[in-house]
Amino acid sequence: MSIGRARQGVVYRQGALGRRPAVPTDAAELERAAHRRMSRRAWAYVAGGAGEGATMRHNRAAFERWRIRPRMLHGVTERDLRTEVCGTPLAAPLLLAPVGAGALVRRDSDVLIARGAAAAGVPYVLSNQGCSPMERTAEAMGETPFWYQLYWSTDERLVDSMVGRAEACGARALVVTLDTTMLGWRPQDLNLGSLPFARGQGIAQYTSDPRFMEIVRERAQAPAAKAQVTLGALRTLLSIAREHPGSTWANLRAREPRAAVETFLDIYSNPGLSWEHLATLRGRTRLPILLKGILDPADARRALDAGVDGIIVSNHGGRQVDHAVAALDALVAIRCAVGAGPTLLFDSGIRTGADVFLALALGADACLLGRPHLYGLALAGADGVRQVIENVLAELDLTMALTGVANLAGLTPDVLRPAPEGRIDA
Repeated sequence: MSIGRARQGVVYRQGALGRRPAVPTDAAELERAAHRRMSRRAWAYVAGGAGEGATMRHNRAAFERWRIRPRMLHGVTERDLRTEVCGTPLAAPLLLAPVGAGALVRRDSDVLIARGAAAAGVPYVLSNQGCSPMERTAEAMGETPFWYQLYWSTDERLVDSMVGRAEACGARALVVTLDTTMLGWRPQDLNLGSLPFARGQGIAQYTSDPRFMEIVRERAQAPAAKAQVTLGALRTLLSIAREHPGSTWANLRAREPRAAVETFLDIYSNPGLSWEHLATLRGRTRLPILLKGILDPADARRALDAGVDGIIVSNHGGRQVDHAVAALDALVAIRCAVGAGPTLLFDSGIRTGADVFLALALGADACLLGRPHLYGLALAGADGVRQVIENVLAELDLTMALTGVANLAGLTPDVLRPAPEGRIDA
């Protein structure tokens, strides 16, 4: 039985026994249910975007500019969703995108996400800003492949250490995120004064790294640095004391390992990241290299000329630059510019299986799913992650079945048409 019909069967059989899905099967209700479950800080960080949210709206509007053209009497009874991307075999053209500071949503977030991804047989791009060391998250993936996301630090030895650890724990590819050399203007977080990293959330890859802890010790030994860390610690501890008046001083100190936090905030990402930095990476890793955050065809061509293995077309889910180009529009332009050969993945705005269908037809080799898997995590932990993945893949499979597409090679622009301008179809 197909993925889609199998998933429908599970839900409908449970429904016959009076049990509704704990994880809603439509994107809008999934988001609403997660909003009710999450804290204000968690919702601001996960669901929020840059500025007034224009880029997030652009991402969704771009999907509305396309229509699927179903074909009838095609006789297609089976679909093959398998593919391979940068040497990683995929049972379906979907990976889980890296999302930092998941502990805002649930404790042990990275491990739970890994377990959910593994249960669904979908690779996970482990976040550089994870709340568990990559080795522990990798273990939770079992036999399911995973990739590792890299933020390029200002310390080159730390970059090498992170890359070496990713190789050692079995990562199949390295995803270098380019668009977060500094944080964008995020009012939802700013209005709460909430940056998870400043509270020690999302820095587990660093505090588990020997080179990073060496930097912490070096900074702590400098008199000026000691004074700075002490003042920073005092400010944070007083802030926590106001929020948690019953906490003891010892408990507060345990809450905030300030030396590590202050060090992280200074070095985690390199604002001066350039093509010259990227040119050194091929000699520093044996892993396939993908660049995440490319939106301009000229950047895409330059990246491919530099020898990278793939590009992830992404605007960081609308979290970095307000009024940026929609990622789906950028995908179309980049595929046109680079031709059919290079590996292009798509990220930013995917909510449903029909969205995946559209992105694949417009030139993506696979897609990354971001916020929805965090919503599933909020509602039902690892099993919620699994259910979200299976729902997305079920809809993709059924959409292919109902349009007469037997495999991913059949997903071309020919199955689509642009939406009529100036009106909404009935």
